[in-house]
Amino acid sequence: MPSSTNAKDAVFPLKVLIVGAGIGGLAAAIALRQQGHDVEMFERSRFANEIGAAIHLTPNATGLLRKIGVNPRDYGAVLTEQIRDYTSDGELKFTGNITQFADTWQHEWFLIHRAHLHQALKDKAGADGRGRPVVLHTSSQVASVDPSSATVTLENGQSFTGDVVIGADGVHSAARHAILDRDVKTFSSGKNAFRFMVSRQEVLNDPETACIAKDLGSVDMWHSADSKVVIYPCVNNETLNFVCIHPDNLTNIGVANGWDQAVGKETLLDVYNHFEDRVRKVLNKAQADTLKIWPLLDMETLPTWVNDRLAIMGDAAHPFLPYRASGGAMAIEDGISLAIMLSGGVKKEEIPERLKLYEKARHERVTIIQEFTRESGRRHLPMQEAMSIMSYIYDYDEWDNSTELLRRHVWAQNPHVYYRQPTAFGPMPGPRQDFRGHSRAAASANATFRTASIRFKTSRTLLKNLLPNNSYNFLGNGSIAQATLSQTTLDGLDWLAGGGYNHLGLYIHGVQYTNADGQVTEGSYLPVLFEDLADPIISGREELGFPKLFSTIDIQKRDESYHVTAAWRGATWARLTLTGLCEAAPVAPSDTSRLLVHRYMPCVGSELKGTPEAEYAVFVDSAKEAEANPPKVKHVFKAKSASLEIDGLDWSQLPTLHHIVSRLAEVPVYEVVDARLVEGEGVMDISSARRI
Repeated sequence: MPSSTNAKDAVFPLKVLIVGAGIGGLAAAIALRQQGHDVEMFERSRFANEIGAAIHLTPNATGLLRKIGVNPRDYGAVLTEQIRDYTSDGELKFTGNITQFADTWQHEWFLIHRAHLHQALKDKAGADGRGRPVVLHTSSQVASVDPSSATVTLENGQSFTGDVVIGADGVHSAARHAILDRDVKTFSSGKNAFRFMVSRQEVLNDPETACIAKDLGSVDMWHSADSKVVIYPCVNNETLNFVCIHPDNLTNIGVANGWDQAVGKETLLDVYNHFEDRVRKVLNKAQADTLKIWPLLDMETLPTWVNDRLAIMGDAAHPFLPYRASGGAMAIEDGISLAIMLSGGVKKEEIPERLKLYEKARHERVTIIQEFTRESGRRHLPMQEAMSIMSYIYDYDEWDNSTELLRRHVWAQNPHVYYRQPTAFGPMPGPRQDFRGHSRAAASANATFRTASIRFKTSRTLLKNLLPNNSYNFLGNGSIAQATLSQTTLDGLDWLAGGGYNHLGLYIHGVQYTNADGQVTEGSYLPVLFEDLADPIISGREELGFPKLFSTIDIQKRDESYHVTAAWRGATWARLTLTGLCEAAPVAPSDTSRLLVHRYMPCVGSELKGTPEAEYAVFVDSAKEAEANPPKVKHVFKAKSASLEIDGLDWSQLPTLHHIVSRLAEVPVYEVVDARLVEGEGVMDISSARRI
């Protein structure tokens, strides 16, 4: 099961109690087991009499089964190849070639015996593999569920307590009673259905009915104004499944004693006496001892499916009519959604909100599809409308939907995080936060830095031309200013998995910024910063507004000298050299602790060239930031001499940097004031940067 953070989360196993071990409940159990949870199931039956009917596994369901390791083909599933629609008197209205749609779906559309699918799920739930095998209690009728304590009580008085309860106990659900403060009864949809199976070979052997069974993987339907016969194969194309839907007033006597009742074959033939001959002939092949009648029940739409630590799913929450092949598929989708919302990293106190998230993922979709099935029961839908409904149901993956919903829920728990392009992947990890938005400041305490700097006197009048606008100016008077060309190597950075990078920048000292209200902020101004790794360049530009650009920066450190070269694809444009290095006493940080940068982001669109999306000054108070995690200077080496050379080269050598480097090359060095190499531990994350 994919995590919401694309990372390995800590697993906190939950004890999950599932009421009912039908298709949806077993799918949920397998997926929850694979999440690392302990799962127990309580099934009222003994599984002695499996239901003799088939089920559609539409593409949206097949994909989910494959993801939990269940392959329907291993249990006799038949690939759906076509749909044929006839009137009750045998007129063919349309043929839908399903193989033509195969390329538009990620997964297959199968037809499978319900008992075989059930067996496949039971086998997977109890087999060795990822997670602990599911514990299944049969002949265990649940009497009540306590949502607050997550307790299940059986009719024999035995109780089981877990962390969460899932009610998957069908249309006559006991768990549903604990969701609302009232009893919700099912009611007749106005239709009943005969269900039975016939050997395909028997149908083929009869010349009058062979045409019905000739084509493999064919779903055939005959319909009158109020009745319908559906025939399709299963069990490796060896068996034909029949579903015969009709008004319930024609067979209510047959269901007076409850659900899934046996009924006489003469009743079946009498109900469909107005259908074409070949249909009546194939219906006559039903075995009386296997013929069942099935009341098609409906229920009001529940306002909620969850209460505290209880959630209901499948028919317990939303019974489906047998149209659009969706009842089993929706139960499987429910089970997978629950397992995703209760992913391995979920804490017990988070269970109620995660169950609400499951409801958010499922309620609207299920309600819409329920209405599709009701409308399909009221009238025969034209092909175009039916195809549109098919697309809505089948062109979907609940795994992907619930996973994304959970991701966004987790991201929303901490709204104060940095997002950068591409935002669809969530918060962006970087120097100031991990993926979850947690600060990395403490983890940076052991990172190392090594800074080589040359501070020099230069032309104030020339440097003034590197200030972005008239809101920036120099402090004091005169035509001489001081600047520092500084190169730093960072290493052991937590946010780079212990790696590091180099940067090289020009710092202009003694600058002040005056905002529109006349407030003055003093500091050193950074017109440009070169770095040799994309990650800090992007994070610094987008999160801080720093004027970062790429350049390769190579270092050669010798016993008494330090050499820096900066280049772009082999074209060297800067050289810094410190020689005669001698260790000196550690000193306080330089006056670059108060830093000014200018943020500028352009608008998108050629007609908006020259128009900023954002433009403002940014101030970094590194001294204040250092109060929490002060860097530790370990060594200071003062240089006896230092030199710096900058060559603007030309556009062919620096096609993206020439206009910048050539301006830096104009900066004169009147006198080297200080040159040193400083080594230490503790790297600040510049989280003190703020707009002014």
